Amino acid sequence: MELDGSCCVKTTKASLSRRCKQMIKVRKLTKIYRMGKVEVPALREVDLDIPKGQFVAIMGPSGSGKSTLMNILGCLDRPTSGEYYLDGDDVSKKSDNQLAEIRNQCIGFIFQSYNLLSRIDATSNVELPLIYRGVPPRERRDRAIKALEAVGLARRAGHKPNEMSGGEQQRVAIARAIVGGPKVILADEPTGNLDSRSGEEIMVIFQELHRQGITIVLVTHDPDIARHSERIISLKDGRILSDEMVQDPLDARELLAAMPQPDVSA
Repeated sequence: MELDGSCCVKTTKASLSRRCKQMIKVRKLTKIYRMGKVEVPALREVDLDIPKGQFVAIMGPSGSGKSTLMNILGCLDRPTSGEYYLDGDDVSKKSDNQLAEIRNQCIGFIFQSYNLLSRIDATSNVELPLIYRGVPPRERRDRAIKALEAVGLARRAGHKPNEMSGGEQQRVAIARAIVGGPKVILADEPTGNLDSRSGEEIMVIFQELHRQGITIVLVTHDPDIARHSERIISLKDGRILSDEMVQDPLDARELLAAMPQPDVSA
């Protein structure tokens, strides 16, 4: 399931070691929302380094700042102050057009609610980022099919979202995120709407992408999902409360194999 996009060279563990060590670097990152005369701090001088190829889970209660942090890391929002470097490039002060290009070329997004277009099939949904890049129709169709194959959904390529289960829709969303060969995958509660088995199937895919050397940042409320990563960062009140390596990450394939098989007779 190796992926090769136009933004980034095909990522392997060996190639990571030859490049800049930190994929994400933030210094004194602060975000303040202003509501009239009231200032609401969402992030308070956060310092964070995420090396290339690392799988990181971010946890925290509502209002902790994790969604704000993800929005800034995804170039969907700007910090009030502080610095954000993505693969060595200072993106914290770039223009809207430059941020849009970074989002399209270098970041893969995965959301809890899938965010698929209901009127088009799985292949067309996966093609969307490539359309914005100007990739020719035949090439983008081929790449979309390969991305669907990578998440085990080639047989569902012609189906629309309302003809799929929640787990299948999320796998389409992952295919869309990886089709362009992103530098970073940002996943916001990707298993939040799924049953246990479907959630574990999604974590199998994330761990496979991690083994390929792709940098993954995943937000979750579920500590068991977080333990599939190699590092857990907890936020509270806009600050990093704890930052720990996972000593013995859960293996999604082993957990999935131990689950009862779904009843297909109903």
